[in-house]
Amino acid sequence: MLTAFARAFKTPDLRKKLLFTLGIIVVYRLGTHIPIPGVDYKNVQECVDQASGSQGIFGLVNMFSGGALLQITVFALGIMPYITASIILQLLTVVIPRLEALKKEGQAGTAKITQYTRYLTIALAILQGTGLVATARSGALFSGCTVAGQIVPDQAIFTTIVMVICMTAGTAVVMWLGELITDRGIGNGMSILMFISIAATFPSALWAIKKQGDLADGWIEFGTVVAVGLVMIGLVVFVEQAQRRIPVQYAKRMIGRRSYGGTSTYIPLKVNQAGIIPVIFASSLLYIPALIVQFSGSTAGWATWIQKNLADPAAVPHIVLYFFLIVFFAFFYVAISFNPEEVADNMKKYGGFIPGIRAGRPTAEYLSYVLNRITWPGSLYLGLIALVPTMALAGFGASQNFPFGGTSILIIVGVGLETVKQIESQLQQRNYEGFLR
Repeated sequence: MLTAFARAFKTPDLRKKLLFTLGIIVVYRLGTHIPIPGVDYKNVQECVDQASGSQGIFGLVNMFSGGALLQITVFALGIMPYITASIILQLLTVVIPRLEALKKEGQAGTAKITQYTRYLTIALAILQGTGLVATARSGALFSGCTVAGQIVPDQAIFTTIVMVICMTAGTAVVMWLGELITDRGIGNGMSILMFISIAATFPSALWAIKKQGDLADGWIEFGTVVAVGLVMIGLVVFVEQAQRRIPVQYAKRMIGRRSYGGTSTYIPLKVNQAGIIPVIFASSLLYIPALIVQFSGSTAGWATWIQKNLADPAAVPHIVLYFFLIVFFAFFYVAISFNPEEVADNMKKYGGFIPGIRAGRPTAEYLSYVLNRITWPGSLYLGLIALVPTMALAGFGASQNFPFGGTSILIIVGVGLETVKQIESQLQQRNYEGFLR
């Protein structure tokens, strides 16, 4: 990997792309530290220090924003509205025939769906920004802070509108920066911004574990967490690279005096075909009951039960439900993102077949059978990785925002592998030596 980056910096056009990407990253990180108008920054910092990593239901969103959410900055919403909009559009593509037709139109249809995603991102940013401002005004953003109600001193309607507009504009700028990296940088812009947001929280989280430790002034706990993180990264890389290759052969056809086809290829089915989506879905769904309790302020029996069993990550009902939700959403997402019937029809259309399997419906049934078989270990793997923060919480009293949590590790490893592959492919295009050296 380091060799690929070194060779990339020696190539002039790739060096320009890498430097441009680094410049965009610097701008993005600067935006995460600029507070919006109407916020008392001193009180915000005091509440952040009192929270000391215990961020409750806002922990996931704060991680995706690079810690900007709890700071209530211009980029407080980060990349989360765009991720949500992309997932919604991907799910609606299966349901709405018009979107499915656009998806099949190629580049023009994809550009149209991207435009819809931008519009939905702005709408979600307005909705989430309004919710965040309302939460900050009520003091629920930092429930245990003594000055939580003084974060927004001026609670006039005009001030609230200005704050929401600033957050929405910040989301639009983040989306634009990601597209700039995709067009003029090394590509995969949104994923890189997500990678930077998560990686930016690592140093403070690791140092917090060191300060909370007791053994050898906290260095034993610090070293243990780093060692566990490296082992986890190795395991995640191994599983993310694992795939089931289904061989496909194409019949040879004679058109005039030329023969076409007769080639052999394969369909790569990844063990973790669903990626990080099931973990995000399960986390978001589990946060809804705790969010309802926090906003309602109820002390009834149902609210107490939710706080005790669902809002607490170390509670057994929370762990069991979280695990089963991840497994369910893994199968659900694979079912809507990979259509065996469509793949089988395309293979039949171009004269392709799986050796030993008849074309058409038997091919679709075989693909569905293989996909279900490999989704089981993939979903169990996702569930176990996602429970690492809970095990760390129970093992040596780490905070809820364990730096090497399942969501963060999966995103960092996935984006890192994809970025390295893109750089290597661009290097291969520019340094292809051919048969004669």
